[in-house]
Amino acid sequence: MAGDVLGRAVENPLVRGGLTITAGLLAGNLLGFFRVAATAYLLGTRSDADSLAVPMGFVDAVNPVLINTVIFAFVPMLAARSGAARTALFQQLKRLFIPAFSVLTLTVAVLAPWLIRALAPGLAAGPAATSVVILRIVALSSTAAGAGALYAALLFTERRFAPASFHQAILNVFTIAGALLLWTSLGVYGFAIGYALGAWAQLAVVYIAVGRTTEEPARCDADWRELVAKPAAFLLYGGLIASNLLVTRAYATHIGPGMAAALDYCMRCINVPLAYLISPISNSLLPEIARLRSRSQVREAVNLIDKTAGFIATAAIAACLVGIALREPLIALLFERGSFTPHSTRLVADVFLGLAPTLIGWSLLELTARSLFALDRPWLPVRAALVPVALNIAFVLLVPAHTPRLIGLGASVGLFVGFALLFGWMQTGRRRWTA
Repeated sequence: MAGDVLGRAVENPLVRGGLTITAGLLAGNLLGFFRVAATAYLLGTRSDADSLAVPMGFVDAVNPVLINTVIFAFVPMLAARSGAARTALFQQLKRLFIPAFSVLTLTVAVLAPWLIRALAPGLAAGPAATSVVILRIVALSSTAAGAGALYAALLFTERRFAPASFHQAILNVFTIAGALLLWTSLGVYGFAIGYALGAWAQLAVVYIAVGRTTEEPARCDADWRELVAKPAAFLLYGGLIASNLLVTRAYATHIGPGMAAALDYCMRCINVPLAYLISPISNSLLPEIARLRSRSQVREAVNLIDKTAGFIATAAIAACLVGIALREPLIALLFERGSFTPHSTRLVADVFLGLAPTLIGWSLLELTARSLFALDRPWLPVRAALVPVALNIAFVLLVPAHTPRLIGLGASVGLFVGFALLFGWMQTGRRRWTA
């Protein structure tokens, strides 16, 4: 009996999709650890590590924004169509957005010297010059990431999750391979080359998975202006959240060599629990919220968000406290080998102390924002996302950069205040939405 129930569950496409996405998340995080471990072993917290952390951190912020924007904006539109109409919409999306992604890559490459100056104002001239070259290499990944997201959106619509779910795993495999194989000849540039090749390899995977269409050509029934405007809220929200951490990294470069790298190691440690707090729960929560909204059961949807936020808050606070208490031995266990010395461990542990609380505000803000997007209330999350950036910038301008423990404090406070305001606005709007 239990075997039959399990068999039926696995045959359910939604369950299969969830299991596939979870497997991709596990693989991506496991390989992400090896990627960070390879970086720590080869670079530690030397100036070369800063040269890599700044441009990689920028592209690692931009590409997920592109991917999530495409998925959030266009999966529902593709799912609402079938056959030739879906194919026509997909072709129109490619004509509109692949050139835009290419322009983004070209713009980053041309403006790389000025971008590095803005992203890392405290970086010395030599490491800054290296960062410019690395940024131009890894910027090539943005075209592939954006185009791959379009193909992934079509695959998700067809409930084919496997080709796109291992995106991060493929990216990490190529980054590690590039670093190890090219280290003796190209040094730190091997990381960047591997990263860019990984993004294009993932594009090849989803492109092959989609294959050639056999549908008859049709005219797209969506106006191009609607398609261009559709991602605006998602793009703005994601860009503001990503900018918050870019401000923190720029602040870190003023403290001294190795600080941008130390921040990057801390972020990798935070991203793992953050992914597990957000992705599995939101993947199951958002369809339920959309279903309740379609039935005009907004009150029930908001109650569901409240309960889920309570669970996430408990888990995030527990993870944050454990991380702070055990930060130094855990960092030593994970990274202290090769170029990553005991001094590097102490440096990263100090940065982690101020940055760890971002896990609480960030996870709660992300979950609530995604839920409000599902409720078709996109501009509330955008307003809330302005708050962390503004508070972080104020912190950076008012507090001199003199100790590693303060690096993440502006981001931690800003994200929590942003969530608190968003949660309050949602409770205030509840009565209006259900009237």
